[in-house]
Amino acid sequence: MSHCGYSEDAVESELPGGCGLLHTSRKYLKLKNFEEEIRAHRDLDGFLDQASIILNETATSLDDVLRAMLLRLVHRPSNLEHKYKLHCNLEHLMAVLFTDAETPTEGRVHLLADTIQGVTATVTGVQYQQSWLCIICTSKSLIKREVCISRLLRPQNWGENCCEVRFVILVLAPPKTKSTKTATEVGRTFATMFLDINFRQKLLKTRTEEEFKEALVYQRQLLTMTDQGLNPSIKYSISSICIQKSHQLLQHKNFFPVAKGIREDFARRFPVYSLDFTDGIIGKNKAVGKYITTTLFLYFACLLPTIAFGSLNDENTDGAIDVQKTIAGQSIGGFLYALFSGQPLVVLLTTAPLALYTHVIRGICDDYNLDFNTFYACTGLWNSFFLAFYAFFNFSLIMSLFKRSTEEIIALFISMTFVLDAVKGMVKIFQKYYFGSRIINTEHISVLSLLGLGTSLNTSFHTALNTSVLASPPELDSVSNHTHEHTSRETAMLSLFIMLGTLWLSYTLYQFKKSPYLHPYMREILSDCALPISVLTFSLICCYGFREIKMSKFRYNSSESLFKIAEMQSLSLGAIGSAMGLGFLLSMLFFIEQNLVAALANAPENRLVKGTAYHWDLLLIAIINMGLSLFGMPWIHAAYPHSPLHVRALAVVEERVENGHIYETIVNVWETRLTTLGASILVGFSLLLLPNPLQWIPKPVLYGLFLYIALTSIDANQLFERMALLLKDQASYPPTHYIRRVPQRKIHYFTGLQVLQLLLLCAFGMSPVPYMKMIFPLIMMAMIPIRYKLLPRIIEAKYLDAMDAEH
Repeated sequence: MSHCGYSEDAVESELPGGCGLLHTSRKYLKLKNFEEEIRAHRDLDGFLDQASIILNETATSLDDVLRAMLLRLVHRPSNLEHKYKLHCNLEHLMAVLFTDAETPTEGRVHLLADTIQGVTATVTGVQYQQSWLCIICTSKSLIKREVCISRLLRPQNWGENCCEVRFVILVLAPPKTKSTKTATEVGRTFATMFLDINFRQKLLKTRTEEEFKEALVYQRQLLTMTDQGLNPSIKYSISSICIQKSHQLLQHKNFFPVAKGIREDFARRFPVYSLDFTDGIIGKNKAVGKYITTTLFLYFACLLPTIAFGSLNDENTDGAIDVQKTIAGQSIGGFLYALFSGQPLVVLLTTAPLALYTHVIRGICDDYNLDFNTFYACTGLWNSFFLAFYAFFNFSLIMSLFKRSTEEIIALFISMTFVLDAVKGMVKIFQKYYFGSRIINTEHISVLSLLGLGTSLNTSFHTALNTSVLASPPELDSVSNHTHEHTSRETAMLSLFIMLGTLWLSYTLYQFKKSPYLHPYMREILSDCALPISVLTFSLICCYGFREIKMSKFRYNSSESLFKIAEMQSLSLGAIGSAMGLGFLLSMLFFIEQNLVAALANAPENRLVKGTAYHWDLLLIAIINMGLSLFGMPWIHAAYPHSPLHVRALAVVEERVENGHIYETIVNVWETRLTTLGASILVGFSLLLLPNPLQWIPKPVLYGLFLYIALTSIDANQLFERMALLLKDQASYPPTHYIRRVPQRKIHYFTGLQVLQLLLLCAFGMSPVPYMKMIFPLIMMAMIPIRYKLLPRIIEAKYLDAMDAEH
């Protein structure tokens, strides 16, 4: 037999003629977990401090018993204002406890409105525990929560399912309170304790209030020990991420035998490989429409950053790596990864850290008179060698030491850089066009320094978008200075309008699935196509609606040859050694980014069922980048937030309500290769669209795209949610697992410590010194000992584990 609790809520709707309707609603309540939920202990402590206990109550009717309990609360030493309100609203509280409050006399049904009772599930049905009854009530006339327990002198028969009542628990609470302090939550605490028949027998034997309190304290200790022992009769959720990422020290044997992880990945993923092509296409449940919209989303989300980085690489390498090579590398690498990877939902992109490494390599080549293509290829080959070494010796197991909190710090850092990039880009446009070129020449450096607008590691696309801003159009130079200033200011203001408009339209369409307009299927299509629609709309508005205003365009130079292999024999041993050092640092970046993004895509809340393949995917990344290095194309690895957003785009999401808070949960995800394959093919075909019409897309549209990606990526970031709690009223706190299990002060301490770690990442990742950015992967690795060694000295380990959990 298993025990559980039910909450009963009855509301009356009257009809003329003495007849009426009674609405009864029953809801399952989980038992209070005294080992994990801190409110269980605090509810009892609050009751013991100002106990309202009635022993041997002689009243026989339910109304008399409840009135006596309310009078006990009124006469108890307490806050004078609270006592006064209780006394003045005594009759009102008596009324709201029953279903006949504010109803006509001829239509009254005198039943309790809201109760919690214990039940026992058997093969023959449900049996109520009729010896105790928990009555809960919420009223605006209350200032704080109140609890009173009454032990009746004799068992009383108060109707169906209440035939032998000996204990009555009355819980009163104000309506506007924290989600873990509601009347239902407090009632759940005491109801969990009274489920135990042995505990109720002990209470019957107590003679004084002190003995009664001691029995309560002993029962709390017993329940706490039972929860720690994982008694099967007491069910509560345990986070899957805690099970997967339990703090277990890795040993040497975990990394052997060689290629063990790769073989396990193959054994896990190969049997379902064919399903990656047929799921959603063949069978009853089809998702062709979702595949098409997701492919379009991926196409635009990958193509525009690729163009930006192509422009940046063209500027930094003097045309050795240009837009065409960047698009070609993105298409080829993405296609191969989508076809052969173990987790095809992960999206590959070239990123700002990789562009930084390319820029450093170009500088070394210029200083030491080395051939760029050769030295670049050698560095990439060393990077691939180290990645293959990590894959064969199962180094991806190290990533199991990254807790959810650490992953979310890095994820929020990347999201912040998207926002910062958009702001920097717009400031650059205003400096150039709004304030005039003379101001740029005299104050450019000081203004950028004041605003912190130096180049940054993962501040992804600032340099890509702004170093390639074209000079003032020649036709503007021939007109008067007044006309030039007027036209420039129009360019700046239009750029701001286009950026904010792109953000507004894309995010509005993204949220459109929650609106009541149109058919649900149409709402879902508009939401999935939010990014393509907004990019195309504002590109057309800019090009045709404001044709006379000149906007900045991307730098573009056509490549002489896309597939020219580097000549490796020309490098000296010293150059090869230098390339090995650079390749090692580069491999650390690849290793962390690839595994971290894959872990975020494979997060338990995404409910992926086909398994992971960290080791094989890392080896595949090494093979792909080896080819890209030889042909002088940009390196690529797993990209955030594109990969989690890809998973979200393919997910079936439901909205659920808990304690008045609406939250979304993923039911299932269509795990397919078709979307990434289709997007990679479309990116490849985009080579035919260079230079026009792709150059018609203005940079402010791309800035709006960055803001949209950043805004949607922080939706499920727990760190961001906990930062927002600092600005919220406690009554608005969502009933999350960490709110239930962790004291509020500890939550804020933990959030503050995470913010400090985030600032540490920013100090290195956004440093103006390029070589400091190159050791950024080592700073990310240093967050492991911070989490396991430093934080437990400040916050108890059980609270840290609770906040790192999923549920």
